[in-house]
Order: sequence, then C-alpha cells, then structure tokens
Amino acid sequence: MTDELRTDDGLTLRYWSWSRKPLPGLPPVVLLHGFAADARLNWEGPGVVEALVARGRQVLALDARGHGESDKPHEDARYGEPVMARDVRQLIDRTGAPEVHLAGYSMGAVVALLAAADDERVSRLVVGGIGAGAVEVGGLDTRVMPPELVAAALTAEDAADAPARTRAFRILADTTGSDRSALAAQIRSVYRGPLPLDRIRIPTLVLAGADDPLAARPEVLAGAVRGARLKVVPGDHLTAVRDPGFASSVAEFLTEDD
Repeated sequence: MTDELRTDDGLTLRYWSWSRKPLPGLPPVVLLHGFAADARLNWEGPGVVEALVARGRQVLALDARGHGESDKPHEDARYGEPVMARDVRQLIDRTGAPEVHLAGYSMGAVVALLAAADDERVSRLVVGGIGAGAVEVGGLDTRVMPPELVAAALTAEDAADAPARTRAFRILADTTGSDRSALAAQIRSVYRGPLPLDRIRIPTLVLAGADDPLAARPEVLAGAVRGARLKVVPGDHLTAVRDPGFASSVAEFLTEDD
C-alpha cells in the first residue's frame, strides 16, 4: 500500500506500508533508504521488508525527497539530512504511534541518527552503510566520497565522463531513472557537522559491509553510541544490503526484547 505525506515546506513524499497479521504491542518499523536508491530498492528487493513482516511487524518506508516517487526539487536549500529528519518526524506523527523502531542505510542512516537523537518516540535503531566517518567527519565520509565529485558525476553529460571513484553512483542513478539534478542538489547539501551521537541512548545496531569504504572501521561508530552492537556482513556499499545476513540482522535486532 502507498500513501502520501505533505511536508511542512510543501513537498509531497510517497511512503510505502506493508503488514501481514501484525502482532499487537509491537511498534511500527520505519525504513530510510540510501542516496540514489528508493524505499523499494533498498528494503523490499533485498528481503528486509519480508523478513520484518514475517515476524509480525508493520513496516513503513519513505521515498526521501528527491528520490523514488517523491517530489524532486532542484534547489539545494530543499535538501540535507536535517531536513529529511524533519520529514521522518512528520511520518511518525502520521502513524500516531507512541513508539517506533527506525532503520536507515547510508544517507538514511545519517537521517536516522539525527531523528533518533531528537525524537523520544524512536526506541530502537539500526544504522547501516556508515562507519568511522560518522564520528570523525559527521554524516557522509567526505574523505572517501567528496560531494563535489559525486555532483560532477551526476551532472556529467555522459557516465563515461564521471570521475571514476564516484561513477557507481551515476550508474545507479541512471539504472533507476533518477532525477540526477535533484540528487546533485542533495549531495551538495550533505550534512557536514558533528552528529549528536551522545544523545542516542536506545538499543542500536551498527550494520556494515566488510568491503564498504563508506563504512570503514564501523567499530568506531559502534563505540561512540552508548551500548551499540556491531554486525559486519559480506559486501561493499552497494551489495551489502543484498546479503541474506543483512535482512536477517535487521529483523532479528528489531524483534528482540529490550
């Protein structure tokens, strides 16, 4: 099932909802996808949604602004992970639930951290696809993936002209038929400040691909969030989400007793 969320700055965002005999008393799970992906690509295709639904969970997944079936403005000022975290809080408002579990990947993980730090309704958290950079740089590890190079890759006339180290994002954007100008606006607005990791005091799982340069040294991030647990699965930044261990790790962690 799909529905629409009207943001406080006038955009229309699409979100998806799945459930099958949800168990009473379990909070909804909200899923936040990565950059240049969308809700169904990151979460439904790799089996994360099914793993959660099979455990009696109601699952909601938002297409972030600029992505999927949501509105795609081209102005840089309409983007940035703090703005996206505000969208997530509005989605939680829409559910009416007093408590939610939150999982994010890559860009969505940064959004999830910001949302969890400021919203007491988030009671369990999974962050994937980020590592030490979230502590040492804040947000995207710009040492590995400079935003200006990603923007150049997205706006190049031909994918072959894109900088080699960021070409994978251009290929992903082309494969999914994304609005590359909207994605370039988001990457230019990427969060660059320190993340409020000290304010996160809920059960947290850091989930990283073993060969993911954007999630290098994930133990540093796990160590910066009080009581966080670390799980490493095979794969790089684009393939770790498709490893069967990724979906099972998310589902198992979000259905544990506190």
